[in-house]
Amino acid sequence: MPLQATQEPAKIVEKALAAIGEIATLPEITIRIIEIVEDPKSTARDLHDVIKNDPALSVKVLKVVNSAFYGLPGQIASVDRAIVLLGLSAVKNIAIAASIAKLFKGKRISEQFTATDLWRHSVAVAVAAREIAKRATKPTMLDEIFVAGLIHDLGMLVERQAFPEKLSQVIDRCMREDIDFQQCERELIGTDHSAFGMGLTTKWKFPRHLRAAVGFHHNPQALSEELRTIGTLMQAADVLCCHEQIGFHLTARHGTITEEMLDPLMITQAQIEEVREGLHEEVAEAEATLGG
Repeated sequence: MPLQATQEPAKIVEKALAAIGEIATLPEITIRIIEIVEDPKSTARDLHDVIKNDPALSVKVLKVVNSAFYGLPGQIASVDRAIVLLGLSAVKNIAIAASIAKLFKGKRISEQFTATDLWRHSVAVAVAAREIAKRATKPTMLDEIFVAGLIHDLGMLVERQAFPEKLSQVIDRCMREDIDFQQCERELIGTDHSAFGMGLTTKWKFPRHLRAAVGFHHNPQALSEELRTIGTLMQAADVLCCHEQIGFHLTARHGTITEEMLDPLMITQAQIEEVREGLHEEVAEAEATLGG
């Protein structure tokens, strides 16, 4: 039975999450890893005991740890050592990235775009946000920022499954007309991908910084001061990647990276141009690391 877009936005999100099966459930091991890392009493041993029972995840953690992303000297051969070197939070974020990558498989999201296009855009925003953050006066939480970029458009996956025809109509209309993507979503679906993403990451009990990045990457000014930085980083990275047309590029194509956006981050327009210059190459490298 099709979901109706005439209801209140919160009800639309609730019904969509109840109606989807394929992506509504995060792998149990990822949920457990998040719980361990969010618990201040947890130790590296607790995390290792969970990861060692999932060979595929162990391989993924070691692949990412040994990639150019971290630039560690020498090859790290054990998950134990990876946890010690990187810390619990970084390994948690690698586990989330590994789980999320699997969701961007399958059928097209429209005649013009595939799920792989959406994944490429998500990787690009992750890379761009991390590179912008590196240029901040005090770069922090780079791995968290990278994961925030990967998941910022998760709500599109909810729409793809709950409203495939309406999402296709949104995309078709935005390709034909000079209309804002979120405005078109709200007109045809009743709410937008940010709201669906916020609902999904809340259901998954993701940390609040990640939920904020997903739910407010188009309007970070609505966030508290504590959370505004990660939301603004997502917004700037999203706009940059949509302008560069990397993968699915409609959601922020009308956006502008303004001085007002960059000043609180202590980033200059010249530094944004630096990120732009190396972006395509770094996205290809990140895709190779995360894809297998």
